[in-house]
Amino acid sequence: MKAEGTVFKYGDNVDTDVIIPARYLNSSDPKELAAHCMEDIDKDFVNKVQQGDIIVADKNFGCGSSREHAPIAIKAAGVSCVIAETFARIFYRNSINIGLPIMECPEAAKAIKAGDKVEVDFDSGVITDKTTGESFKAQPFPEFMQEIIKAEGLINYINSKK
Repeated sequence: MKAEGTVFKYGDNVDTDVIIPARYLNSSDPKELAAHCMEDIDKDFVNKVQQGDIIVADKNFGCGSSREHAPIAIKAAGVSCVIAETFARIFYRNSINIGLPIMECPEAAKAIKAGDKVEVDFDSGVITDKTTGESFKAQPFPEFMQEIIKAEGLINYINSKK
């Protein structure tokens, strides 16, 4: 399983209120959430993001409230993967539960720049910055997590096992 796209780069402590502002939480429709994804930190994000693009951030991405709306908004906006130095634990769990691949890799998070073209191989954990030619090694997903992501989330995965 691979992802490839252009990078949107953010700093430390990008919280769930910035990923999807609370004023939009009256909807659980992924398309509606995607229309407002990142708007309080990057007004142009929703106009520029393309299917497959990648978010790269520094430390503690997804901190704040435990709302599942944040990874849903990111995934529905077309983002294929989020790479960060570290993630808030509940965001990490929510992301896997809804089938949004996320990878912790401090070296990649520091080196990759906004606008770079990046490829992520989820099987090996290799992140390649195709713009600079640099490669980084993240911890690959265990097989069961890859299956959850391939199934587009935990509920679909469980239902497929019945």
